[in-house]
Amino acid sequence: MSDLLADHTTLRFGGPADRLLTHTASAAWPDLTHAVLREPVAPFILGGGSNTLADDAGYPGPVIRMATRGTTVRPLGDGAVEVTAQAGEPLSALVAFTVSEGRSGIEYLAGIPGTTGAAPVQNTGAYGQQISDTLTRLTVYDWTRQQLATFHPETCGFGYRTSIFKTHPGRWTILEVALRLIRSTYAAPLTYRYLAQALDIPLGTRPAQGVLTDRRRRGLALPENGSDARQAGSVFLNPSITTAQAAVVRAAGGMVYHDNHSILRTSAGWLLQLLGYHPGHQLAPGISCSTRRTLTLTAHDDATAASFNTVMRKLTRDVFETTGIRLHPEPVRPVAKGTSDEVRVSRNQATACRKGPDGPHFPH
Repeated sequence: MSDLLADHTTLRFGGPADRLLTHTASAAWPDLTHAVLREPVAPFILGGGSNTLADDAGYPGPVIRMATRGTTVRPLGDGAVEVTAQAGEPLSALVAFTVSEGRSGIEYLAGIPGTTGAAPVQNTGAYGQQISDTLTRLTVYDWTRQQLATFHPETCGFGYRTSIFKTHPGRWTILEVALRLIRSTYAAPLTYRYLAQALDIPLGTRPAQGVLTDRRRRGLALPENGSDARQAGSVFLNPSITTAQAAVVRAAGGMVYHDNHSILRTSAGWLLQLLGYHPGHQLAPGISCSTRRTLTLTAHDDATAASFNTVMRKLTRDVFETTGIRLHPEPVRPVAKGTSDEVRVSRNQATACRKGPDGPHFPH
């Protein structure tokens, strides 16, 4: 009971795991699964811990920390290659490797923390690029059937920051990720307007660099130390909105866009700022918005996982009561099978609380 989840998460929350097993060699997976299948509680799979809100009491079952490393490259012809990475390979290391090899397809994911195996779970993306764009196949373990399986993109249920692996937590564990990349020393054509403006280049240009610099400038990179070091990045997804809500957001100066799956969305960070929150804003003892951006919450000495979760619930409620727009948290909570980790807002709160006579009025 000495292995604290806090030692393996970037928020540094989390009590002891009942058993913490580190998976480092792909050949050892059958023995590892045989051991945990005898446990009464389903295992929780932990990657880099950069998107995990572990409970103060710990986890009452086995935790498998994915630490397999390794990348292989197979030529496909016409300048394309298939790059296969083990699930525990850090995503940032994989991106750096492919860029150094002159391969394009995931370069806009540079600087995103976490493991490669975790990326397809929430269909990790940035600057208009997402992991599913280049994915060719996944090798997974099916805990229900207790066997390996191969998934192709069309069977993964990919959407904006979601997949079948996220909507059915605990059913499958990703062991290996294969991507199709092309030969290029330049990035894919830029489709993200903000980055184009930041780099002062037209949309459609293929920039040679600039992603990491922009992420650091905007507070999107995970710092190694300092007041913003304990964090899990953005705490909310950019929410989907109706066309009526979009009109109000635009009129109030907010951003409205269609995601890669043609869903109308707005900025979760902008909604928080609309309510008066701002970078550096203290939200509770030991919990603040980061010094660089409102959407990232940071933890300090007085914080607990419970208080962090309470703050996320409050922000969710405040935004919904003011705008009718529902935020959904990004950090994953390790919850034993049979319990719920959803942040819900009661339906009896559906009555709009308007911002005020001079503020925007959102239709519900």
